[in-house]
Amino acid sequence: MSPLPPLTTIAADLVSAADYRRYARQRLDENALAYLEGGAADELTCQANLQVWQDWALLPRMLRDLRGGHSRCRLLGDELQHPILLAPVAYQRLFHAEGELATAMAAGVMGGAAVLSSFASTRLEEVAEVAQGPLWFQLYWQGDGPRSLALAERAAAAGYRALVLTVDAPVSGVRNREQRAGFQLPEGIRAVNVDQALSLPELQPGQSAVFDGLLALAPRWAEVAWLCRHSPLPVLLKGILHPQDAQLALQAGAAGVIVSNHGGRVLDSQLPAPKMLPAMRQAVGSEALLLVDGGIRRGSDVLKAIALGADAVLIGRPYVHALATAGALGVAHLLKLLREELEASMALCGCRELADISPEVLLRVRDL
Repeated sequence: MSPLPPLTTIAADLVSAADYRRYARQRLDENALAYLEGGAADELTCQANLQVWQDWALLPRMLRDLRGGHSRCRLLGDELQHPILLAPVAYQRLFHAEGELATAMAAGVMGGAAVLSSFASTRLEEVAEVAQGPLWFQLYWQGDGPRSLALAERAAAAGYRALVLTVDAPVSGVRNREQRAGFQLPEGIRAVNVDQALSLPELQPGQSAVFDGLLALAPRWAEVAWLCRHSPLPVLLKGILHPQDAQLALQAGAAGVIVSNHGGRVLDSQLPAPKMLPAMRQAVGSEALLLVDGGIRRGSDVLKAIALGADAVLIGRPYVHALATAGALGVAHLLKLLREELEASMALCGCRELADISPEVLLRVRDL
């Protein structure tokens, strides 16, 4: 990474998420960029995640009384100043020396929440000590119930408010960009919260490393139900795209689901998550918590997500670009920009608060 210039020299040029990406690309080495920017295979899903938000146009409304408007929301009992959460991103010290400490601090200062990755490069307790807002902990199944529950209990003891079980990556995506770059973690950066290697089954001749190896340790619906019963924290399932899976998640005891394709990093050619939002909301009903991520770069994208059925959204790569550019200050500033964009979009569409946002503010571009 190249040294950061004084913020005063670039501050006037940082007015959108795209600006932070431009500066981050100048500062990160090819190894870190391959990990951050890359997706699975031909990265078709990565591209679709960005394009999909342009499939809907906003229909503004005029002359409504919007005095006292706001973008506050309540998630799992916590009131947030805006519905933009920081998604779990692994190994954040790849991008800035303060890593997860900086992003958690920025999220809280800006009245929001952050989700810490299982593969964080900072101990979850240290992150909780500096956080000034709610933290959720993202869990990858640790091979069996007791080890997974122990990590959940550790997070609860540190003050985390929810458990986000990621279910869409039982095997890693084939990420060609990382392969070409020869990606490897630099010395001193590792997943400090899950430092025990899982013991994979010994394969017999003719067995598959995927189906008989990694998937032998992957959870199924019975394990999800067990975790929901025993977890000290409410559990959300992240990586759900099928409405029937969303219903199964609630039946297993989940508090909600996060509609996601893992940022296009696992399975290429997947549907972008927003395409499934209306069907997902219909499947889970009006009371279940429903979040979405993938390709959100503007506050107007957040408004569209809520109009399609989401309660809140998560962002990933954009805040890491801000982290790489300007540390905690950059992440806080990005959240400020996105919140202001969201509230301006709400006002221009005649929505005084998030509950006023409905499908009526959207038109499909192809229908125009």
